[in-house]
Amino acid sequence: MNTRAQASQGAWFSFQRWWAVVGKEFLQLRRDRVTFAMIVGIPIIQLLLFGYAINTDPRHMPTAILSHDKSEFTRSVVSAMAISDYFRIVGELPSEEAGRHALATGSAQFVLTIPAGFTRGLLRGERPSLLLEADASDPTATGAALAAVSGLVGAVAARDLAGPLASLVGRPPPFDIAVHRLYNPESITQYNIVPGLMGVILTLTLVMMTGLAITRERERGTMENLLAMPFSPLEVMTGKIVPYIAIGLIQATIILVAARYVFGVPVLGSVATLYAASLLFIACNLTVGITLSSFAANQLQAMQLTIFYFLPSLLLSGFMFPFRGMPEWAQVIGSVLPLTHYNRLVRGILLKGNGWVDLWPSLWPLMLFTLIVMAVAVRFYRRTLD
Repeated sequence: MNTRAQASQGAWFSFQRWWAVVGKEFLQLRRDRVTFAMIVGIPIIQLLLFGYAINTDPRHMPTAILSHDKSEFTRSVVSAMAISDYFRIVGELPSEEAGRHALATGSAQFVLTIPAGFTRGLLRGERPSLLLEADASDPTATGAALAAVSGLVGAVAARDLAGPLASLVGRPPPFDIAVHRLYNPESITQYNIVPGLMGVILTLTLVMMTGLAITRERERGTMENLLAMPFSPLEVMTGKIVPYIAIGLIQATIILVAARYVFGVPVLGSVATLYAASLLFIACNLTVGITLSSFAANQLQAMQLTIFYFLPSLLLSGFMFPFRGMPEWAQVIGSVLPLTHYNRLVRGILLKGNGWVDLWPSLWPLMLFTLIVMAVAVRFYRRTLD
């Protein structure tokens, strides 16, 4: 019997032993619910995002009107823009300052200014011009819409300039739409991508490092020492965050220096404001990492949860694809993610020179997100104490 067992063990390959190993691995995967969820969840998320949410030809872009001349011709121009599907009229503005504020905060992608005396100049054959200002910080978001503007002039002229006014139709066209690309007039892709990389890198590295650090302590047994000491959950959580805040600021500095001196990205706003916004965003990511580590039993699960969080952040934040090109449900999800708001903050500070008033619509969601996620992290930490 012993001889037979030794011969079996010494065989080069045993199907029975191999099947036992396979069965053990399947059993372990079945017990590892996080890994099983990643196996099913990540392909589903990618299919939904790439199949339904991603759109490189955004339409229905919010457009505000600043009108100093109201007539049937100006109303026809506005109506033609809305019919084109590239523009969605969101209302009229009281002044030029309101228009610049709408473009700076992102509440409007375009502002159409109709000057006083436009209709009188049109009827006199003077070829007046309309001004269309665009937030061109993301060239992909505005390129198709601006390309469609040239066709609007001919369509409006053919429809409205009839009868006695038919002589105005021809070459050159009876009026013109002057396009002014703000914040990135040369449509340089690096001006949009490089600032966004700051948020992407901070999200990936800080969430992963924080999650792995805590699960590593749990695996090594050093977490038991913290549990045995008279520390409150909030003291432990915030104490673990502080060293990674320094790491995040170093990373932000490296990216900012490279953006300015390697890629030539302009820095129109305050650097101190940028660091303050980055500090808040770093806190968001670190609280997410701590919370994910509360759900993870080991470092592998922490890595999987990080990818599960990072993938929607990357695709729905407006970093790779225009945010307004996504359907409403995808924009709602993207508006919850900190990376979406941080991208707006960084691009607003660097490219638009935004101050605190313009940045506030993107700052308060980060503050609220940090408080909520930190509360969740503390609650789950207390659960481990029990």
